[in-house]
Amino acid sequence: MNSGNAVEIFLNEARDLLEQLEAALLDLEARPDDAELINTTFRALHTLKGSGGMFGPPDMAAFAHKLEDAFERVRRGEAPLTPALVGVLLAATDQIRRLLFEPAPALAARSAELVEALQAAVGGAASVAPAAAPAASRFVITLRLPANALLFGTNPLALLDELRALGEAEVEALTDAVPELALLAPTELHLAWRITLSTDKGLGAIEDVFIFVDEPGAVTIEALGTAEAAPAAASASAEPVVAAAPAAAAKVEPARAEAKSQAQPEASVRVSASRLDTLLDQVGELVIAQARLTALTHQRHDPVLTAVVEEIERISADLRDSAMDMRMLPIDSLFSRYRRVVRDLSSDLGKEIDLVLSGEDTELDKTVLDRLGDPLVHIIRNSIDHGIEMQDRRLAAGKSKRGTLRLSARQSGTEVIITIEDDGAGLNRERILVKARAAGIVADGVTPPNREIDELIFHPGLSTAAAVSNLSGRGVGMDVVRRTIGELHGSIEIATEPGQGTRFTLRLPLTLAIIDGLLVRVGETKCILPLANVEECVELSAIECRTSSGRNFVDIRNTIVPIFHMDAILGAASAEDGIVVVADTDTGRVGVVVDQVVVQHQTVIKPLSPLHRATPGLAGATILGDGSVALILDINTLVRQAGAVRADRLAA
Repeated sequence: MNSGNAVEIFLNEARDLLEQLEAALLDLEARPDDAELINTTFRALHTLKGSGGMFGPPDMAAFAHKLEDAFERVRRGEAPLTPALVGVLLAATDQIRRLLFEPAPALAARSAELVEALQAAVGGAASVAPAAAPAASRFVITLRLPANALLFGTNPLALLDELRALGEAEVEALTDAVPELALLAPTELHLAWRITLSTDKGLGAIEDVFIFVDEPGAVTIEALGTAEAAPAAASASAEPVVAAAPAAAAKVEPARAEAKSQAQPEASVRVSASRLDTLLDQVGELVIAQARLTALTHQRHDPVLTAVVEEIERISADLRDSAMDMRMLPIDSLFSRYRRVVRDLSSDLGKEIDLVLSGEDTELDKTVLDRLGDPLVHIIRNSIDHGIEMQDRRLAAGKSKRGTLRLSARQSGTEVIITIEDDGAGLNRERILVKARAAGIVADGVTPPNREIDELIFHPGLSTAAAVSNLSGRGVGMDVVRRTIGELHGSIEIATEPGQGTRFTLRLPLTLAIIDGLLVRVGETKCILPLANVEECVELSAIECRTSSGRNFVDIRNTIVPIFHMDAILGAASAEDGIVVVADTDTGRVGVVVDQVVVQHQTVIKPLSPLHRATPGLAGATILGDGSVALILDINTLVRQAGAVRADRLAA
């Protein structure tokens, strides 16, 4: 492993450790006495210090070392974990991130300032009564590392030195596994060690020495009692000590090894996002080529060729699913970031806000997930700054003192629906109109419908803030949200109630790459319906049709289902009879009337041209086996659009 790869691996691990550290600190703010969270925080700091000393900038390693020393007082119960201390530790986490990824000479002063604040926070607190000095205990540690330990950067001599620093250590080399000289491999480790250690630091300090050793069974620790007990027992009688000591020895494995022995975690490998993108592109081209091969097979009517093509089709489908699964990540990796955002914003604004998360296990394509971070931050900032009121206004309105911000996610067919909802004052439509008229966006004397007024907050340059601050007032942010969501082929909706709150609903495609689709024909136009939405297909002539309030319905097994004719939506000539494709949408079950259901189709999603990209109801296009292009329909958007048109007609 060259040094460049080692540094890259360290930086990737450091990102994960910093996220883990931040999450643990946020949890500790609510549960300051949770010993497990305290240990998790300490181990993250210890790992950052240790790995940073080998691969990171020296100033980062030194800074992390001072943080670890200060937090050690919390772990030992010598200093309470106060909200002020958590705030300093969170600021220190940000500083570590800057030292790693944004190094600058000016950061040294900030590091010194944070260390001073941290030491004051743990040293200025009321200290507990001094406890009696712990008695020294004796341990026997057996260290038997795997043969390839040296190749992965493990230095056994450094581990022995750390043990010596804990107390008095006697080290014995175990040579039972050393081969003959002719068979000796210089890159492999054949030695093992038995260390007899007398220390007053306790078992936890010994386990911390082996924090980077995660091989099950590589380390065993035997506690032999206190160092003072052995001479006392020996003076009484030599024989009982020799016979009793081994029997009384308690064999203790480090917590990490014990956990691994109980449930072996699945091995994982870090792969860059660009490599996954390349793999998925190649799989997409393979799917298109397979579709062409299938079309040719239908023309040849060769049973041998058909059997081979069916096998290739199965393999390509499995390969597609595997490539897609590699890119799918739980949205929790995104949601967890906003706990810190809400904490900091509510603190800056002097508001008390609870963040409620749900649906964190919903999975989304990594490409969508990466680009979704900034839009959600803008919406959350908008909800906290403009939506949720100050405590006195909430109490005067009969609300609880603490505001609530809910962030949820769920999957619906081929869409993921993300909702950001607050219990604040709702959108101030009068103020929005005043600002819009002043900016020339809405003409004087014109009052648009409420839905259009709400949409004005996405207009570039429009802000309802009374003054420019570091949070809002410049009229940028929400327009970026709509543009980014549109680029992801998604949509955003607003629902607000004065005095009750505002809800933003984001609808995003589950993936931007490959889906299973149902190829249908409407007139001469071929379209793809996402198969995840489709429930069943029924002949239109075989079911009863009804009309009510300008809307068509069909009766499918005593269930009323509204239907939409795709020829009217697409403006295509269509036959009188057709097929009703029953689909599951956000608004319930609907029937989509098409002329013909052709075949199930593995659909590689290709982006639309700039001319058609803004067309509502189109999620993209795909290349069929004969080389022609078919449109991929967004059923949810089409149904919502048809419903809006019908509502406007009824209102007129």
